[in-house]
Amino acid sequence: MLDLHRLRLLREVHGRGTVHAAARALGYSPSAVSQQLAVLEREAGTALLERTGRNVRLTEAGQVLVRHAIALLEGVEAAEADLATVAAGRAAGVVRVSAFQSATLSLVAPAVRALAASDPDIRVEVVEAEVEQAVPALRLHQYDLAIGDEYDDLPRPVHTDLHRERLLRERLRVVLPADHPEAGSTEVRLDRLAGLVWAGCQPGTGHRAMQLRACRQYGGFEPDLRYSSDDFLIQLEMVRVAGAGALLPDLVLDERGAGLAVRALAGAPLGREVYLITRRTRTPAVAAVAAALHAVTARLSALSKVDP
Repeated sequence: MLDLHRLRLLREVHGRGTVHAAARALGYSPSAVSQQLAVLEREAGTALLERTGRNVRLTEAGQVLVRHAIALLEGVEAAEADLATVAAGRAAGVVRVSAFQSATLSLVAPAVRALAASDPDIRVEVVEAEVEQAVPALRLHQYDLAIGDEYDDLPRPVHTDLHRERLLRERLRVVLPADHPEAGSTEVRLDRLAGLVWAGCQPGTGHRAMQLRACRQYGGFEPDLRYSSDDFLIQLEMVRVAGAGALLPDLVLDERGAGLAVRALAGAPLGREVYLITRRTRTPAVAAVAAALHAVTARLSALSKVDP
């Protein structure tokens, strides 16, 4: 009989590409994972993995088995969630949430607080991570729900095996030192900021790509991106203290604009969509967390802090 624990190891190796990566994710030694996979091959009566350089890939038999493994493990997860719900008489269980920084602060934290009162049998575990890292982990059941962002004209990959739904849309603002010559305007044109030094996210991120495109397309200049951090609060501090400029979305700026000039962009209708993404089959606990996040965004929309 095939062992679910070893099937989980096979799924991890398939998803991560190497025995070492799977072992690191699960907290095992590579030799322990290899030994368990060898046992699984004996149980299956055929080879399941073959080496390709430093990586491994599934044989045809391994591909067949991993598809069944995914279905079986999802069934076990659903059974455990249903049992927890029956035992508690309401939605129960652990929900692991991944979100980027500003979503964690403005959306996830209020949702966790609300769930503590409405659904006390749901344990919400939160990890700060970008959606690029969260999606593979979502497939491997490391997370149950992820929150991502998508800037205008910079679409994220479409994942047909996952479910995505919009939470809100944010507008992008230009953030300037309070004593900048343009700080007195209600709207600021990017082409008037060509001489400014800028704070932005690290290369390879959606925010960095958006900032480069905006300055080139709407400002006609190549930005001097002197300060790089994926932490938006650090960017705000570099504006406040070092005299930089930044392009940041609404959620980042809520109640954090002291000593700064936060202005609308003239002639540059830039924004981003914030969305949640889950596996297609949701447990009652995951559905409750998703509903709590939508409730938080509805309240923000009612206060005109974000667009619905």
